Amino acid sequence: MTEGPVADIGSTATTTDWAAWQESWDRQQEWYMPDREERFRIMLDMVEACVGTEPRVLDLACGTGSITARLLARFPGATSTGVDLDPALLTIARGTFAGDDRVTLVEADLKDPDWPARLPHGAYDAVLTATALHWLRTEPLEALYGQIAELVCHGGVFMNADHMVDDTTPRINAAESTLRHARGGRAQRAGALDWAEWWQLAAEDPVLAGPTARRFEIYGAHADGEMPSAAWHARVLREKGFGEARPVWCSPADTLLLALK
Repeated sequence: MTEGPVADIGSTATTTDWAAWQESWDRQQEWYMPDREERFRIMLDMVEACVGTEPRVLDLACGTGSITARLLARFPGATSTGVDLDPALLTIARGTFAGDDRVTLVEADLKDPDWPARLPHGAYDAVLTATALHWLRTEPLEALYGQIAELVCHGGVFMNADHMVDDTTPRINAAESTLRHARGGRAQRAGALDWAEWWQLAAEDPVLAGPTARRFEIYGAHADGEMPSAAWHARVLREKGFGEARPVWCSPADTLLLALK
């Protein structure tokens, strides 16, 4: 972490500093995505531009609720449904948003064809996701995009911020990889935790140890998904029912793709 010793994150069985866990998660994620806050800002800019400042949002594969937290800070009149399967990250999300009636959290597997039936609403102004869908292979992702198209209102938006690899540019990809690893090294020297270290800390926490163990039973250590190009995502989203789809922001490593219903 960049601020304070690792021990400051900890919790007891009766009290947990959820804000500290959120901060720790953010710093760990920024190890891999230094432009993460910028892409969140652009995502919310486009939410406002397309569907206004009081949207009903589905935070897809919500994790700790990173998108929801930024959504509600910027648009207090918004509401959010967060859906995820990860028991540990959902525990942090539940602790963070406890008592906030603008937020509903749903435990569901996006590979289950019936997951939309668990949602409190049948339609959303915006469906938002970040750094999550690369855990899926292309066939289940295509099916998921069809379900998302049915959930988005006419005139509503879907946005996916994630790694989208273009295999036709190997030299550019190699340069980006070198840059990303150099930035990660600087973050490590500044005290940030990497993915494995963060999860080790969660496994040692009295409140998160059980959910973390269940999480690794579900997912294992690494994603088994794929990272197709932005052009692939845009094409599939149009095929599934969106009228328009294209990137609205990118960094050397990541793309924010917007599809408009």
